[in-house]
Amino acid sequence: MLNRRDFVRLAAAASAATSLPATMLPQAPKKIRYAAVGLGRISCQHFMPGTKLGQYGEITGLVSGHPDKAAKFAAEYGVPQKNIYTYETYDQMKNNPDIDAVYIGLPNNMHAEYTIRAAQAGKHVLCEKPMANTPADCQAMIDACHKANRKLMIGYRCQLEPTFLQARKMIQDGVIGKVWAIEAANGFNIAPNEWRSDAKYAGGGPLMDVGIYSLNACRWLLQEEPKDISAHSYVDPTDPRFKGVEETIGWVMTFPSGAIATCNTTYGASQEGFTRLHGSKGTLEIFGYGYDGIHMSLRSKPAVEVPQPDANKDPHQFLVESDYFSRCILDNKEPGPNGEEGLRDMQAIARIYAAAKKA
Repeated sequence: MLNRRDFVRLAAAASAATSLPATMLPQAPKKIRYAAVGLGRISCQHFMPGTKLGQYGEITGLVSGHPDKAAKFAAEYGVPQKNIYTYETYDQMKNNPDIDAVYIGLPNNMHAEYTIRAAQAGKHVLCEKPMANTPADCQAMIDACHKANRKLMIGYRCQLEPTFLQARKMIQDGVIGKVWAIEAANGFNIAPNEWRSDAKYAGGGPLMDVGIYSLNACRWLLQEEPKDISAHSYVDPTDPRFKGVEETIGWVMTFPSGAIATCNTTYGASQEGFTRLHGSKGTLEIFGYGYDGIHMSLRSKPAVEVPQPDANKDPHQFLVESDYFSRCILDNKEPGPNGEEGLRDMQAIARIYAAAKKA
């Protein structure tokens, strides 16, 4: 309980604070204002809720071809009608000072167009992975953002996730010695009529969607680019789910250090995601690429304590992603998973598909 002396002291402090000039009062952090482009699952169930929980970003605009859906989420996030756009009116964002950046959660074949148009409208871009359907589209996105002096980040959540960050540091510190072999996989049994299994929209099958996690993990953890790539793919010709894309694909990458990575991904079976790295002093295994629950185990000599799993639940990874990109914009820093990082993945994916076609 406060005594009289405590009460007088607190009252005096409060009085002094209210008399300070506005410039000397604690200021709320400046926020980057996002327009969510495409109101599908990734935007509505993950990115937008995560941004709402964050410190440096907020949802102030929406882009959708469905007026009813746009109205519903506008009410939830307090987005005024003037900040709701269709794909036809998208370019009018150029004249809207309420929007600093866009989050692109569209099908893969639309990433390049809406990134380029956003940059031309003077907006920064956070684009979901895969960056685009071709390396040429990726380069066009990079060029457009450079020309407009806008930042471009690709949504590689795992590069900001504590378990993956700790694993990368342990590899850098030599905890498992020299890495000689990697095994990685990720896949699921896809439902019928998904746009992800249609080449027109997705540009490819599971490699573009979930296999890219394994590819990126190998490259990012080793901090190397693959020197040689071989691959094999398969699709059941009697399965109507797959429209011009692979059902399953496996590939092997050899890196300049001598490490060999064996990876596979599928849309035909439930496949737990993992990355297993074998080094001269031990083995490090990371379980999962999902929106929560990622954890790891370590077998090494001498034994090293492994950090506890990240207990945060979805949409926390999107909170981190949104706040990270917002701070990059506010502090004028280049994002780690930038356009060049997305381009390197797509260059590797193009090589994997070419190798599978020759096999």
